[in-house]
Amino acid sequence: MLINLMVGLPVMLICLLLQAFFLNISLRQYARFKHAHREHETPSVNVMLLYTVLLLLTLAYFAEALIWAVLFMLLGEFDDFKTALYHSGVNFVTLGYGDVVMSPRWRMLGPLEAANGILMFGLSTAVMTASVLDIINQNKARLNKKSRRPWRLRRRRSH
Repeated sequence: MLINLMVGLPVMLICLLLQAFFLNISLRQYARFKHAHREHETPSVNVMLLYTVLLLLTLAYFAEALIWAVLFMLLGEFDDFKTALYHSGVNFVTLGYGDVVMSPRWRMLGPLEAANGILMFGLSTAVMTASVLDIINQNKARLNKKSRRPWRLRRRRSH
């Protein structure tokens, strides 16, 4: 089991760095897009914002599953990369079909990859939640600003 940790933890760290890189790109693109369209924000702009973040994070998941698949191939667990990638994907998203299994020596890498996937999806969920809340708050602020304007104008005229 110790050998599984010694082999799996560095891969987890690589995936964490990769996820941090993609999260950074996603947040920067979000901020740039938001800044560029702040005057003309429409529902389609918000959809494109969320779509961009989701696309980048999905690419990160795929890249991370690829990294695990490469590890499985390097360990000689699978004869073809397609099977290694399938097994990795099933582990990463914690499906656990069990139709393709690793040898007893490396079997504990499956739960490690699943733990890695859960962490990555958790980070991504936090980013998506923050993005959605930002859009909601901005829309609420715009609606409040629109609804207050006529009231303030009427109030000033009456005095």
